[in-house]
Amino acid sequence: MRPRSLDAVADLVGGTAHHVPATSIGPRVVIDSREVEPGALFVALPGDRVDGHRFVAGAVADGAGAALVAADRWDPASSDVPVVVVDDPRAALGRLSRALLDAEADVPGRTRPLLVLGITGSMGKTSTKDLVAHVLGAAAPTVAPRNSFNNEIGVPLTATAVDGATGFLVSEMGARGIGHITTLCEFTPPRIGVVLNVAHAHIGEFGSQQAIARAKGELVEALPVEGWAVLNADDPLVAAMVERTAAAVAWFSLGEHADRPRLPDARPTVWVGAAEVEHDAWGRHHFDLLLARGEEPPVSVGRVGLATPGRAQLSNALAAAAAAIAAGLEPSEVAASLDGAGLRSRWRMELHPCADDSLVVNDAYNANPDAVLGAVGTVAGMARDNQRRFGVVLGDMLELGDQAVADHRATGQAVAAAGASWAVFVGQHAGDQAVGARSAGLDEDSISEAADHATALEQIGRHHRSGDVVLVKGSRGMALETVADALVARLGPAAAPTDGGAA
Repeated sequence: MRPRSLDAVADLVGGTAHHVPATSIGPRVVIDSREVEPGALFVALPGDRVDGHRFVAGAVADGAGAALVAADRWDPASSDVPVVVVDDPRAALGRLSRALLDAEADVPGRTRPLLVLGITGSMGKTSTKDLVAHVLGAAAPTVAPRNSFNNEIGVPLTATAVDGATGFLVSEMGARGIGHITTLCEFTPPRIGVVLNVAHAHIGEFGSQQAIARAKGELVEALPVEGWAVLNADDPLVAAMVERTAAAVAWFSLGEHADRPRLPDARPTVWVGAAEVEHDAWGRHHFDLLLARGEEPPVSVGRVGLATPGRAQLSNALAAAAAAIAAGLEPSEVAASLDGAGLRSRWRMELHPCADDSLVVNDAYNANPDAVLGAVGTVAGMARDNQRRFGVVLGDMLELGDQAVADHRATGQAVAAAGASWAVFVGQHAGDQAVGARSAGLDEDSISEAADHATALEQIGRHHRSGDVVLVKGSRGMALETVADALVARLGPAAAPTDGGAA
């Protein structure tokens, strides 16, 4: 944020300033006292296990200009620390982000109006966010979340980094229930909304894919009539969201241009797709980026080669291209920016070549049934194209509710059907995945179950051979990136794999 007086900050959040310093507050806003910089505003978030109010004095001693504190947890008369007292620091952080964005919209003389983009979906939010931020960043300074800051804390916190030079704000929006995305859109009102897909992720919390679609569609409902809804034409539940917005529509699709849904009115539309799709021996896709406006036939605007493997990244790249074109960027420049673009966030199909000629694919950030099937298919293709064996280390998929047993058995079956040479299943549902793998023909001696990371590493050692391609994947709560890192350390890192030719 632009530096402001403490009184001005208090006005923005509806709080009361105490012990106002002579210096300005900002530009950083932080929730972790270890990230304090000179002048920063430290937001003391209350919590049952860790209460940020315990760190207020230390944060100011380390250089913070002031702190945002709760009235029921901080007595300003007990200390001379500069503070803004509010009812709830979490809610005040949301008010701060909205106020800062509104203030930037009213600043005269900006080189370009600040444009806010929201991204949601069951899978691929963070990867698409990284690609969108990369492409938009080539055109103007862009603020985007670190990692997956996509909740009621991360979204407004990211927005506080906006200043007078910012051209674009990218908001990644997650949801754990109906109404969550509506709230996030109040913090950072989007002009462009991207909906990637509706899958089985979090179905235990929502109850059905239709409920997930209802929640994800709140993003397009928040768009202004002059905005753009960027929708996946290949996902029927996403495509149907066109009825929930008055905004223009940018379709992205791996299918045919003629198959895109038709609008019931005369809103502007574009379609973004891919042609001449190839992939190299390590699953990285190359394609012609296609664009069609209205009813015009599609034309190629450039050749793109992606740095991250997996067919899912192809769809994510098309979504990013559609969003950037809706934001006004030249299509040829979008294609040029996407070419060779990698991801900024960790543990998404990371390729780790090892000294014994093995390849560890660290896709451990998160998992749901659809994402696991996609990752297994990609790694099976890598192994096939390079004439290698492949093994999998799969952890629990969380938040599946009553579907958990069936879904874990299904992913075990998929592992065997894809031709895995071995599998190590980790967590409470390891037995369910093992049952599925056995039922689909994977040999009993090639299957191991593990309750923890140490046991998983031991079991990997039983099965692994030099030259294997190894997928490591699980839900965030399983933290299987530690297993992937330990495996790479054990085998020893090596140079990155070459393209190996297109297939």
